[in-house]
Amino acid sequence: MAERLAAELAETKNELQRLKERMYAPTPTVHKDLSLIALLPKWSGSDSTVTLEEFFSSIEASARIGRWEEKDQVEIAILKLADSAKTFYQGCAELHAEEVTWGRFKSVFRQIFRDVHTDQFHYMKLHIARQNRGESPQDFADRCRALAQKIVCKVDDPVAQRVHHENAERMLLASFLNGLGGTPGKQTR
Repeated sequence: MAERLAAELAETKNELQRLKERMYAPTPTVHKDLSLIALLPKWSGSDSTVTLEEFFSSIEASARIGRWEEKDQVEIAILKLADSAKTFYQGCAELHAEEVTWGRFKSVFRQIFRDVHTDQFHYMKLHIARQNRGESPQDFADRCRALAQKIVCKVDDPVAQRVHHENAERMLLASFLNGLGGTPGKQTR
């Protein structure tokens, strides 16, 4: 009987010790939400997909919501690359280094996949934008919005950046209203 009680006491002490270790073990207080990866678009580097900046901003927004680390952003961006962008990544030894940062990843892709058209080209495309036959007003608005984003200058000063965004929004609205076709177009003129 004494042996059995001693064995139970030893087992209880061991269990108590395990519980203490689990209680004091560092547990992660923040959990990453990786389900947001499914919402991210693939990016191929061609004109038919989302722009590079839209791709980066969608990853950054998901990272804020999902509590991702910088390394997670790089890995997820790599997963979402396709076609020529994937081929470029596979051939770029610099991006395969362990210490590559999200900022470095973005700058390398911005250098290679920068828009080759001039600002004047984008201004003209926005200015002459017309709603295509069969295109919904929402699709036309999205197309105009994408063109307007291409004319926004990137500056470090937040006040100047806000002014550039407001100017682009005014031009977007004017181009959208001017380019509407059919009855809605007649009503807005």
